[in-house]
Amino acid sequence: MAFDNWGPQDLTAPAKRQLPEVPVQRGMVLEDVQSGWVGEVTRVEKTGGMHIVSLEDRRGKTKSFQLGYGFLLEGQAIRLMPPAPRQPASGVSPGRTASGSVKVQGQRAQVAKASRIWVEGKHDAELVEKVWGDDLRVEGIVVEPLHGVDDLKSAIAAFRPGPDRRLGILVDHLVAGSKESRIAAEAMTVPGAAGNVLIVGHPYVDVWQAIRPKVLGIEQWPAVARGTDWKTGILTAFGWPHETAEDIGLGWQRLLGAVRSYADLEASLLGRVEEVIDFLTVP
Repeated sequence: MAFDNWGPQDLTAPAKRQLPEVPVQRGMVLEDVQSGWVGEVTRVEKTGGMHIVSLEDRRGKTKSFQLGYGFLLEGQAIRLMPPAPRQPASGVSPGRTASGSVKVQGQRAQVAKASRIWVEGKHDAELVEKVWGDDLRVEGIVVEPLHGVDDLKSAIAAFRPGPDRRLGILVDHLVAGSKESRIAAEAMTVPGAAGNVLIVGHPYVDVWQAIRPKVLGIEQWPAVARGTDWKTGILTAFGWPHETAEDIGLGWQRLLGAVRSYADLEASLLGRVEEVIDFLTVP
């Protein structure tokens, strides 16, 4: 793809180009023009008076860049800006969080406690953060992605759960007779798990399905043929790009962007997340 007069001079003379200004967001897939590095935004931080963005490529390697000119988003040159100020979710009272809880005014986030919420992957973590993040920061509870539950028993054993170090685990497709249900039952045999670990789950193949279809303007989630990667099948059905990891990431961000509050999620996920939060926070 050719870019008109794109070169080093543009990075230091922004006035010559009227590029769209796009606030950086986690999950956004960007290309740094100068180095050719392509990756997903995993972290944005301010250091030394500058905003720095970390981009993780498909192999899991990360590089950091200063925000500003010199980035491509979906093939288009942009000026990458600091994150936009967080706005109240649509349909949520200014006095309430996206989860529907009463917003605690003037209270800073708690120091993270030893207890954790584990979810199966990054998308699960991002969805929980978007809806329950305000509540969890008040409680000092951190959400961590597991990237699969096949070795859940060993992970719990390494965590060493106890009365002051509890785990709430949210598992995809946790239904009777499933592989996930057998893994969960075996994991609960770890010493210290009883009473200190709670494993719950939703019935969906992937957490994407926990978004109510009407929020996306569809009657129901498309059916995916057996043997086809589920996310790839969904994006194909939507007519969205689906061939690369970047396509999957961008597709998820479009779906996540449709979620404004708990009202946009299925009750079968809402109840399980609330159950985990109660387990970790109620004496």
